[in-house]
Amino acid sequence: MSGPERRAWLLVTGVAVTAFIAKMALAAHTRGPADVRFFWGFARAIARTDPVRVYAEPLPWLPVYNHPPLASWMLLVMEKLAQLHVPWRPLIRFPACLADLVTVLLVFAIVRRRGSLRTAVLCALGAALCPVLVATSGYHGNTDSVAVMFAFAAAWLLVDRKMPVAAGIAATLCVSVKLIPVVAVPLLFAAAWRLGRPALVRFTTGAGALFALVWGPPLLLVPGGLKANVLEYAGGNFSFWGLVRFARWGGVPEPYVQLLRGEGHWLIVAAIMAVGVWLVWRDADRAPYAVAVTLALLLLLSTASGVQYLAWPAAGLFVIGLWQGLAYGAVVGGVTASVYSGQRPVHWTGAEMAFGALGWVVLALAAASALLPAVRQARAARRTGPPPAGPRGAVPPPAAADRPSVADRPTAATTTGE
Repeated sequence: MSGPERRAWLLVTGVAVTAFIAKMALAAHTRGPADVRFFWGFARAIARTDPVRVYAEPLPWLPVYNHPPLASWMLLVMEKLAQLHVPWRPLIRFPACLADLVTVLLVFAIVRRRGSLRTAVLCALGAALCPVLVATSGYHGNTDSVAVMFAFAAAWLLVDRKMPVAAGIAATLCVSVKLIPVVAVPLLFAAAWRLGRPALVRFTTGAGALFALVWGPPLLLVPGGLKANVLEYAGGNFSFWGLVRFARWGGVPEPYVQLLRGEGHWLIVAAIMAVGVWLVWRDADRAPYAVAVTLALLLLLSTASGVQYLAWPAAGLFVIGLWQGLAYGAVVGGVTASVYSGQRPVHWTGAEMAFGALGWVVLALAAASALLPAVRQARAARRTGPPPAGPRGAVPPPAAADRPSVADRPTAATTTGE
């Protein structure tokens, strides 16, 4: 690294570590939502049975255990630590806080490779201090931030570091912690395909081997429970955010709302996957950008509501651009702080739902700012024909030149052997 880059890296790392410590302090001194207690119940149930057969166990007084297999093993380890008198409340929120720290460093590396050092620093600092992540990771916990971290790690390892086996492992890890990044998995396979057959084979090998190890036992032993609890889980019936909330505000008949929440949400997920594949098919180097876009679209079009879900696009919006991340963090961060301060994450006031709707609009504008330039470029390419071949890994910017985007001022990737 040059002197300025080294100083920038130290600054970003220092702020990210400070934010991690602050989140852990919040976790240690707050009770947290009901999920903290529910996770303890899940951990105890896993300790009594095992991380595989828990999907077939009746769990009275607990909600549906809808977490993928790797989360089960994580909870088993945490239960053992709790038996050694490690406090449960900060312990269960530790993975999300640590994941945010790693994600900040990934945001810096991803944006730096494609933009100026100043842009990379500002976007990384914005992600480190994002109020949404402070609230959802430091107070709520859950595993959403961990899944997001692995999704960005997979894209970075694949196209920036040219390490397809490690990228495949990270891709499986992201959906083994929480299923939400499944919208990003097809685009990762498409990017590996565009990088060439050796990259695709290595990526598939890494992903497939770990998938067989983690998902194989429950698929073989308790397929019905895994399917019902995890693969078909549609979220709670809360509707304080997004399409379902707007439909009910608009007086849409409930059968149509339930259709949207039922079979309709699979069409939404398929459409989001298609958008991600389209972005990387034009150039594989867009993979981190496409991951950010798909996570933003997933929350934007989600038919389920959960305060912790608001963390899905929070860091990735800084990969799309600085104003996108700052605007979302400010508006939605205010909502999360208000809801959590009242210790009622499933009971929003009218004012909180109004500001949530404003946050939804901000998210929609951020997603549009990412997609519209790419659409314009695709139309221009059809009119003028394909551009002359450039160096491998170069990306035409999908956004305006003054936007701190993942695709601004592309540079050639530094490749490393795997």
